[in-house]
Amino acid sequence: MAKKLSITPLHDRVIVQPAAAEEKSAGGIIIPDTAKEKPQRGIVLAAGPGKKDEPVTVKSGDTVLYGKYAGTEITIDGIEYLIMRESDILAIV
Repeated sequence: MAKKLSITPLHDRVIVQPAAAEEKSAGGIIIPDTAKEKPQRGIVLAAGPGKKDEPVTVKSGDTVLYGKYAGTEITIDGIEYLIMRESDILAIV
């Protein structure tokens, strides 16, 4: 489920692999690439140790919900990931 990454996030940063965008609507209509929305769900792959007085509450393997414009997109070995602060995460699913 969770992959081993060659980078380690610092402080309260978290690396998330976004879920795949929806290919079909609930009614069965195929959604074209130009109309797909950015996913707001993903799997935590790595988490930093947290701040001095605030440890990180998410762990590797957790499925999380985050804000639409949260995080910074990074590419490692051709795969897209998001790196964000733990405060950008809205909920653990």
